[in-house]
Amino acid sequence: MISYQTAAPGSPLVKVESPTPKPSGTEVLLKTVACGVCHSDIHLHEGVFELGGGKQLDVGQEGLTLGHEIFGEVLAIGPDATGVSVGDRRVVYPWIGCGDCAQCRRGEEHLCTPGKALGIVKPGGFSDHVLVPHSRYLFDKGDVPDSLAATYACSGLTAFGALKKVGEIQDGDHIIIIGAGGVGMMAIQIARALGLDPIVVDIDETKLAAARDLGVTRTFDSSDRQTAKDIRKSTGGAYAVLDFVGAEASVNYGLGCLRKGGMLLVIGLYGGALSIPIPFLPMNARLIQGSYVGSLDDMSKLMAMVRDGKIAPIGITERPITEANQALEDLKAGKVSGRQVLINT
Repeated sequence: MISYQTAAPGSPLVKVESPTPKPSGTEVLLKTVACGVCHSDIHLHEGVFELGGGKQLDVGQEGLTLGHEIFGEVLAIGPDATGVSVGDRRVVYPWIGCGDCAQCRRGEEHLCTPGKALGIVKPGGFSDHVLVPHSRYLFDKGDVPDSLAATYACSGLTAFGALKKVGEIQDGDHIIIIGAGGVGMMAIQIARALGLDPIVVDIDETKLAAARDLGVTRTFDSSDRQTAKDIRKSTGGAYAVLDFVGAEASVNYGLGCLRKGGMLLVIGLYGGALSIPIPFLPMNARLIQGSYVGSLDDMSKLMAMVRDGKIAPIGITERPITEANQALEDLKAGKVSGRQVLINT
């Protein structure tokens, strides 16, 4: 099989030919049809996460096959595999845990550390074949296009998992989505499918215009800090802010939009550090929480919505898998609207 693997941090991915794996036990071998390109792939490719103050988290791993938004066709199954047949076309849930720890037993495999996530720890979808440990991680996509289906494994699941944490919405509660990139756009579509009318902010007018094209009625340019005051004045303060950027500027902007008792959910991984006067935490009774992808149960619920046609599509740019390096560069440079998906032909 052919895969595109990490080399030295930041260096171009290397095309590697290796034996195609054979499934054993409950394993399922898929031919990769489509694989989305995520911002997390950039961090893993560069080998670091920025922690602010000149500090970095080293995550470099040479020889890793990136790609966790995977859609493929079943080519072979192990002797103990059930519930799937050769020829089935499935979305892969990549956030696989060890199966034995307390988190996994609670159904939170995505929080297992270090886990066995595809494209993060184990070989992922920047390859023409992917080995999945069990058929329970495979989901029917219904009638949506192949390339769009792949994006639900991270972009869609991450948005769904974050929105679920918001909880029950009352009349007068306002939800803000920061960042109208690939995941933010997915969050907009899922929020609207759930009956929400989010406020959307971004520093890029092109992305704000794309959000308005999706039916969003309230957009703001977050490069102007005055707009946070405008939002707070017009709404009385937001109940929840979902930050799909995760930068110092976006987090502080989000905090500036919240009402007393509001919540800030940080989903993006752009990087930086946050400093807050401790008395402000009890005085404002605000919740600051991280949100990391979603559980297997979340994926099941999300894909049921997808199959029922409840979630409108986001914009997809298809590229051949041979352009994996350029896709990473374009995403890093901010040249991408919606989601890029690598196609294996």
